[in-house]
Amino acid sequence: MASYLNLNSQIITEKDGFFQLNKDKEALADYLAEVNSKTLKFNSINDKIQYLIDNNFYEDFYKLYTAKQIQKAYDILKQEDFQFASFMSASKFYRDYSLKTDDKNTYLETYEDRLLAVALHLANGNEEFLYNLCKILIKQYYQPATPTFLNSGKKRRGELVSCFLLEMDDSLNSITFNMSTAMYLSKIGGGVALNLSKLRARGESIKEVQNVSKGVLPVLKLLEDSFNYADQMGQRKGAGAGYLNIFHADIEDFLDTKKINADEKSRIQSLSLGITVPSKFFEIARDNTDFYVFYPLTVYKAFGQHLDDMDMSEMYDKLVAHNDVRKKKLDARELLSTIAKTQFESGYPYLVYTDTANKAHALKDLGKIKMSNLCTEIFQLQSASEINDYHEMDKIGEDVSCVLGSLNIVNVMENKDIDLAVKIATESLSMVSNLSQVKNAPSIEVSSNNYHSIGLGAMNLHGYLTKNLIPYESNEAKDFANTFFMIVNFYSIQASMEIAKSRGETFKNFEKSEYAKGTYFEKYLNNDYSPKTDKVKPLFDGIHIPNANDWQQLKEDVKKYGMYNAYRLAIAPTQSISYLQNSTPSVLPIVDAIETRTYANSTTYYPMPFLDKSNFFLYKSAYNMDNFKVIDLIATIQEHVDQGISTILYITNQNSTRDLAKLYIYAHKVGLKSLYYTRTKNLTIEECLSCSI
Repeated sequence: MASYLNLNSQIITEKDGFFQLNKDKEALADYLAEVNSKTLKFNSINDKIQYLIDNNFYEDFYKLYTAKQIQKAYDILKQEDFQFASFMSASKFYRDYSLKTDDKNTYLETYEDRLLAVALHLANGNEEFLYNLCKILIKQYYQPATPTFLNSGKKRRGELVSCFLLEMDDSLNSITFNMSTAMYLSKIGGGVALNLSKLRARGESIKEVQNVSKGVLPVLKLLEDSFNYADQMGQRKGAGAGYLNIFHADIEDFLDTKKINADEKSRIQSLSLGITVPSKFFEIARDNTDFYVFYPLTVYKAFGQHLDDMDMSEMYDKLVAHNDVRKKKLDARELLSTIAKTQFESGYPYLVYTDTANKAHALKDLGKIKMSNLCTEIFQLQSASEINDYHEMDKIGEDVSCVLGSLNIVNVMENKDIDLAVKIATESLSMVSNLSQVKNAPSIEVSSNNYHSIGLGAMNLHGYLTKNLIPYESNEAKDFANTFFMIVNFYSIQASMEIAKSRGETFKNFEKSEYAKGTYFEKYLNNDYSPKTDKVKPLFDGIHIPNANDWQQLKEDVKKYGMYNAYRLAIAPTQSISYLQNSTPSVLPIVDAIETRTYANSTTYYPMPFLDKSNFFLYKSAYNMDNFKVIDLIATIQEHVDQGISTILYITNQNSTRDLAKLYIYAHKVGLKSLYYTRTKNLTIEECLSCSI
């Protein structure tokens, strides 16, 4: 075992009644010494960049910048004197992100070098933006998502985005088109979610021949095989998800594919599953009235509209009453129990509350939200492509790419730079959207060009709360989140407005949006989101909290100049990039105060940031928290996030399927747009770290 791994493993050996956290710093120093001995050295940053350009590692930055500009950007990075805060942060960077020679034996980039390459690429020749981006990156105010951070500036690289949503129409042309697109996106490193709700159900007709359709399941199997085949050159498997509307007649078969005892012919092993759940379903379950699911082709023939395009609150009774709409009767409460049981066994399906998402949708007059992505935080309008036969013109619809990055709550709060961080992060993400060229996925290109959609998120909420001795489940935590995310929302709208003003360009059909109408701003004009509790108020000292007058001015500016980004905020899971920032992931509670991660044959221990004796018990595991209070906190944040929040439920062997179903209902009631995985753990006293201290 390497000496740094041995030192890191000593963290969990108690001394004087607590963990030996100093051993992590010793492991870090030992590890960096080894890295330094394996790093190629240069006399100057420009010598290094020229070498990397000449040897086909970097794109030619000198086409956009002078050597003097590059040196100045590098000086901004170096003057911060950045130090990795943990062994995990450093090892994660050098193992997964630092550029290496082709034989992988020599490091070519330090942390500052990678930041410089990212900034040079995304600034795209804009000198002022380059320096500002360097500033927020080295101060760790903002962290680009993995594909952007990993690939920016490289000559031989993958794409800057790696998350996509596709909508499938009910035709073989559309099925094969979307499968081909999904395989291409998987090949370039993308995770792809597909909406299958338009597909006709098992036993429906094809060309008026009755009972011949095979339904959704064979398409799921084809997709699973496609992602397994089109992997990333064997480095990792392709990742995909299929979504189905809960009112679709194949919903039971769909859920059965994840059961432990499912027949191997129908079992879905690696593909993720999600269900879209209109509010009407919860109304039926609550009232315990008759619940029908429908055969989509008969719905389309009867009404000229697809099932998942309908407002089920308006159309459900009409569908039930229509004699030509084929349907079958199920029990809504039993289906809820089936969903909960399936989640206990597999973690799936994801739940997406489509009516909640569309009610809050700022672009509701432009299109409908019908699904989400692999992590359930992306909520954007989509329209299916009409794929015709050869020599006939296709009508390309609008699909989605996920352009993601995250703020580090601790750093932007403590440096009182929320406005700068949000502004530069928004510009950076907009550049990612503009620079991304996803060939062979035309519906992605159309949407990117039309809407410039991004998803700025956040991480380190539990870390920030713990550092300030605020319990995650407390009212003070909600108070902080309510003010912080209101501020982030304000500055993200302002940043998008300023980009539109400077470019003279808004997203497509901006004038039809709730932003242009002014309705989006009403709650901020009529409510006070400043902190209310004595413990939270001092945290915002020196930080401007936008008031009703600020929001009124922003409303007027947006009406005058428009907005560049149709979608702005989305909070992703952030596990990998959280390590780089020595941060707790996303806005969710942590699982362990000292996390254990296994790579190959080695185990790494990762103490949560700022952990010490005084705050140890505030790092309460998600498995030991009240899920209702966790949902309440996420719902508080959701009010200020125009897209969604990836929300995991953590349950134990002490929970029942009934308990889990109650959480689904409660999350819907308080305004969450989705629920991601459900994680299950068998709790024992021996497994509880806090019981050993």
